This record gives sequence, structure tokens and C-alpha cells, in this order.
Amino acid sequence: MPKDSHQAAQAASLGRGQPGASDTFSGASKLLFEQAMAQTRMAVCLTDPRQEDDPIVFANRAFRELTGYDESEIIGRNCRFLQGPETDPETVAELKRAVTEEDVTVVEILNYRKNGEKFWNALHLGPIYDDQDEVRYFFGSQWDVTDMHTARADERHAKMLSRELSHRMKNMFAVISSIVTATGRREEVPEVAEKINGRIGALGRAYETTLDDASAGDIELSQMIRSVLTPYDGEAEEIICEGEKIRLDPNVISILGLTLHELAINATKYGALSREGGRVKISWEIREIEDQAEDCLTLSWTEAGGPPVEEPPAGKGTGAGLVDRLLAAADGSIETDWAPEGLRATVHLPIR
Repeated sequence: MPKDSHQAAQAASLGRGQPGASDTFSGASKLLFEQAMAQTRMAVCLTDPRQEDDPIVFANRAFRELTGYDESEIIGRNCRFLQGPETDPETVAELKRAVTEEDVTVVEILNYRKNGEKFWNALHLGPIYDDQDEVRYFFGSQWDVTDMHTARADERHAKMLSRELSHRMKNMFAVISSIVTATGRREEVPEVAEKINGRIGALGRAYETTLDDASAGDIELSQMIRSVLTPYDGEAEEIICEGEKIRLDPNVISILGLTLHELAINATKYGALSREGGRVKISWEIREIEDQAEDCLTLSWTEAGGPPVEEPPAGKGTGAGLVDRLLAAADGSIETDWAPEGLRATVHLPIR
């Protein structure tokens, strides 16, 4: 158990007219202690467990400024006078345990200033021993961590909202899919409903695993790619992703998610993912565009190991022009090379 020297214990008790002040310590040491306590920004107080109710016997200027109380309102009182209606009883119990067991503890406790204002106090509490190994004082250092506590609370709130939004989006996609399926059944066009549902599902997956991260205002590209393509990667080895970590605007993520979905559907029906041993490699990078202020994302889709392929008739393959229209609306484009060994597609999309 950590123990301070007898000299430190005596120095800690110094104070003009305060209970427990020592007359045996040199004037130079008294002055040094008082100067140190006056200059530190850390709020410090000492309590005397040998007196009834363990009262405060020393409080420096930083402590008085932190709490708003004058010295005469602090000395002789137990530290609990800083507690209030919203102070956590479990935290108070931990402090009592530390005092009873002569232990060191660090807690964050909600305290109240003299004017009633609440503040989060990072309190470090520990015993000070004399040369007979008896507890002479308890040392308490306080630090106002309200801003940090508020920031953590805001982060937890943002994550909670993200999870709730994720839940609602899943429900929304499920409802939309049900409507599409029911409409397709009535209109006797189930294949159209299936295609639409596939695209809705791709949009949902593009956001599902990244909504907690989206509170920052953007989404990590590789996470989205793996989420969208997981249903098509049977052995989790058929689709290979290579690229640096890039965070993109959710609107860009939506377009890329649907584009990858259409490419994967095409590969599953006709290309590399339609037979065992087929592979798809996806890579990406950010490139500068000449004469334009914004950078461009270049994403490459390369298939290998599938059956020989041929360029489909106009209006067929890769979403029947859906991809072209999506990308064109965002000033992007897609280049396709129907090589015999497999489709090669390059997507260019400005980052906004």
C-alpha cells in the first residue's frame, strides 16, 4: 500500500489556524508547501480521519475556486457537502469503501458548486501515513472533467441514434420489399419484383454495418463493399478487395453499392461467380482529375476463372443501363471490357 513519509504528512497538515497544523516543521518547509499548493491548478484538500466525521482540514485556492466556497465554509466539513440529488450512490459507496479500507481510488463523481451548478469531478483519493504506519490524512485531488464527460455522453447519444436509425431503416427496407413483392405478384411480374428487391437489399447492406460510423458524416468504403457483396461470396474467398481506407459521402456510397450489386448479379449469372474457382478482384484509389477541382474515385472490377464471356446486346447486362444512368447522374462513368477471360469494369466517380 502506498505510504508517504512522515515529513510529507506533517507538511500536508500546514495551514494558518487550521486544525492539525504542526509546530514542529520548519518555516521554510511550511512556505514551500504553501507556495506549491497555491500555484498548482489541481484542486487539493486533506481530511483528518482521526476527527469525528473525517472533516476537511486543508483546501487550496484551486479547490475553493472549483467549488465556489470560501475557506471558512469548507474547513471542518465532510466532503459530502459537495454531493447533491443526482450524485451516484454507488460512487459514494466506493469512496466510503476506500476510506474504510485505507485504499487508493479514482472515480468520476457528480458534485455541486455553491451556486448549485453541477460539475463532473475526477477525484483521486488516497491515504497518507505517518512514521508509525498510521493513517494521518486522506489526500483528495479534484479535476473538473465536465467537458470530457459531456463529449463522451454526446458520443454515446450519437451511437444510440445511429442504432435506432439502423433499426428503422431495416424496417423501412423490409416494408418496401413487401410492397414490391405483393405488387409483382398481383401484376404477374415476379421477376421484376425480384430485381427491385435485390437492389433494395443492396442499399440496405451498404448502410447496415456502417451506420454507427456514419454519425461522423461519411462511411468507410471497404466496409460497404464487403457488406454489399457478402451474399455473393460463398466461400468468403471468391471476392478479393484491395485498396486504402477511404471515407466517402453517403450519397456516393449509395451509388457504388448499387453498382457493385449489379456487377455481382451479372457475375453470378454469367461471369466468374457462376462457377467454382471463379474470382473477382476489386481495387480502388483516389485520382486527381485534370481541370477539375474535385478528386475522383477509380474502382476496378476484374473477373477471372469464369466461363468465356461476350459483350451482351445493347441494353442487356450490368443492370440494363441502370448503372450507367446512376453514375451519369453523379457525373461519373463506367468503362467495360468484355475480355474472354472475364469482365473488366472501371468505375469513375467524383467525390463530393
